[in-house]
Amino acid sequence: MELNSVKETGILIVGAGPTGLALACDLARRGVHAHVVEQSPDLFPGSRGKGIQPRTMEVFDDLGVVDAVLASGGPAPVGMVWQDGTRQGEHDMFERPEATAAAPYGEPWLLPQWRTQQILHARLTELGGEVSFGVALNGLTQDEHGVTAELSAGTVRAAYAVAADGGRSTVRRILGIAMTGETVDPAPMLVADVRIPALDRLNWHVFPGGEAGFLSVCPLPGTDDFQIVGQFTEGEPDISPAGVRELIAARTHLTAADVTEVLWSSDFRPRAAMADRFREGRVFLAGDAAHVHSPAGGQGLNTSVQDAYNLGWKLGQVLRHGAPESLLDSYEQEREPVAAEMLGLSTRIHRGEQRRGAATMQLGLGYRGGPLAMGSAGALEAGDRAPDGPLPDGRRLFDLFRGPHFTLLAVGTDIGLEPLDAELEAELERAQAHVHRIDAYEPYGKGLFLVRPDGYVGWAGEDTTGLTDFLERVRCR
Repeated sequence: MELNSVKETGILIVGAGPTGLALACDLARRGVHAHVVEQSPDLFPGSRGKGIQPRTMEVFDDLGVVDAVLASGGPAPVGMVWQDGTRQGEHDMFERPEATAAAPYGEPWLLPQWRTQQILHARLTELGGEVSFGVALNGLTQDEHGVTAELSAGTVRAAYAVAADGGRSTVRRILGIAMTGETVDPAPMLVADVRIPALDRLNWHVFPGGEAGFLSVCPLPGTDDFQIVGQFTEGEPDISPAGVRELIAARTHLTAADVTEVLWSSDFRPRAAMADRFREGRVFLAGDAAHVHSPAGGQGLNTSVQDAYNLGWKLGQVLRHGAPESLLDSYEQEREPVAAEMLGLSTRIHRGEQRRGAATMQLGLGYRGGPLAMGSAGALEAGDRAPDGPLPDGRRLFDLFRGPHFTLLAVGTDIGLEPLDAELEAELERAQAHVHRIDAYEPYGKGLFLVRPDGYVGWAGEDTTGLTDFLERVRCR
């Protein structure tokens, strides 16, 4: 791609990983143009972030990709512990709650990161968006009206920019924002995608390894591949194909020749670190650019996608619907505490201090007490995740919420809605809020609930008192 002059765009997104692609999809369906640039020549080729948590599955449902995710992946296999070439017995590393009407995605779903990105990229293309591959960011400046990015392909001018360019973020470095955190484990790790036809795919194979460090071999659903993760208590990982084969042969009953292909490999040191701030003027940090996790517990990709989901609707409100720019302040205010909580969770799981359970599913995360949480009613407080549930016509509540709009849900009551005040009706119309009435439903109780475009209750009440005040916060009158 070459640009002969300054190109104008709505949002510049640097990085086409899960964060950048999810954000671009969300903006595209809102009619906001996003220019996505990716330094690499193609999508990321590895399996790294392979676990998709139930809350992220709900995000993917809203973005229109959950069917592809379900078709391409599968549940996590039960662990099998090996010792001296002999199976010692199964050990399930996860709590596996059943799906319910309120939470339809009950357990984590395994899907290699490369496939998740393929699905999101296809969805972005379907929505009319695209990614400029092989384009590097060389410089970034901003003023009160926008951001100017110097790219290897030319100059781009945007209203806002989002750093979705990973843990070694170029954008974060240009902005001079530091990362604060700790080394979770001093032992370096190797991760690789391999093919081992001689090994069964019924279990997630775990080889404790003793003083040398553990090795796990996980079949990746929907593929012929395994992801291996190895710990090195001494020395540095050799990520060459020969080094990967040697590692597997040294720590398992398999031979190097049993590894027929080494598709991708990398090394890393588990860290838990967070950017000192998530925003600098008109530039936002999201995903690994804002926080890096130990892979234990599968929180990194999921927290990153939900950063994008939180930011997307707010940018849309400002650029398309006249919301005050102060709405964008709520991105850091809401996401920084969540990222900090998930960093702590990942670290505890890595160190064996906590099991992968309900907390890792991320269904209990929310924004109570935050800047966009007003009121309570029935069983919910503003800031809570809005539960799913069946409707008499065969649809689900998630079908009502799906899309870039707000939803005013009247559950078991019409107080304040019959008749609807003309001023409030006009305000709801300006906010593009859909109004729906359902019978009393236990996960909600009775009351009125304004569900944000990202599936959280923004306002709740027993009548419409205070609803107009909330709408003023998310869209100018």
